[in-house]
Amino acid sequence: MILVTDPRTLHVMQGKVRISEEPDDVLVALLGSCVAACIRDPELRIGGMNHFLLPGDDPRDSGNVRYGARSMEDLINALLRRGADRRRLEVWLYGGASVLGGPTGIGASNATFARLFVEAEGFALKGTDLGGICGRKVRFHPHSGRVEVSLLERAPIERPIPDRPGRGTVELF
Repeated sequence: MILVTDPRTLHVMQGKVRISEEPDDVLVALLGSCVAACIRDPELRIGGMNHFLLPGDDPRDSGNVRYGARSMEDLINALLRRGADRRRLEVWLYGGASVLGGPTGIGASNATFARLFVEAEGFALKGTDLGGICGRKVRFHPHSGRVEVSLLERAPIERPIPDRPGRGTVELF
């Protein structure tokens, strides 16, 4: 008899970091302008994902994980504490979309920051899916290193209700 187990889904919310070495764990994030880094040590079969909202360092120096620098450091340090070897770390980067349709903005800044961080640290960048105008759902299997990415459909922007004389208007004074 073959025992089939369902994967255990672990959601990685904004400003969070998750690590796993369990064969059935799947780390999942929904991304718009945010970026998620999936990082693993292939020899130990341990990996993790972060989900950051803003590029660079926290200007208030509060160590906020919503910022890319702190989020990346926390993810890498958590892997190293569990025995991962920095020289073996593999990285995949996802997100950084311009979900509101503009050509520049926070998504592009997050994507640029993530790429530069990985390059500066000398990690092996195994794959990316950054930018564009659609959000993404990322499913990372840390044990195997498999990543599944699906684009999320853009919802149409509703047209504003036109003003009608005498109705729906607000007078400011």
